Amino acid sequence: MAVSNPLRTFVDKVNQYPQWLSAKLMTWMFRYKVKLASTTGIEVLHTDGKTATYRQKNSRKAQNHIGSVHAAAMALLAESCTGFIVGINLPGDKLPLIKRMELNYVKRATGDMIAVASLTDEQITLMQTAQKGEVSVTVQVTDALGIEPVECEMIWAWITKS
Repeated sequence: MAVSNPLRTFVDKVNQYPQWLSAKLMTWMFRYKVKLASTTGIEVLHTDGKTATYRQKNSRKAQNHIGSVHAAAMALLAESCTGFIVGINLPGDKLPLIKRMELNYVKRATGDMIAVASLTDEQITLMQTAQKGEVSVTVQVTDALGIEPVECEMIWAWITKS
């Protein structure tokens, strides 16, 4: 029997509120838990349990020397968004761990960045039934012009908490 996941319980509860409030509460909780995300200003825009949408504003704290979102901030955005969707779908006795991040920077970014991560039903079932394993989480990161300046592959693993 799966152990209740407090993060999923929180997400399901706040998703009953108006969308603007739900996003603010999830962002506050995420930034509280992930301090670096707070520093760069990552925002949770939405999740339905299968997908998650995050934003990284092109703020001064997240910029590089040419005034666009720093490559490391883009990586953090993709890692945060994929980690969140994995984290809310694991049973409470499992611990998500990033296993591999592959990023290919192909274009210069313009303005704010949006990341959308998603899991398939098969991946969710595997995460909820296997004691340990790994999944490749689909994530698309786009800029203000709708261009995908970075192509990402995020491999997440999970193990039983000690």
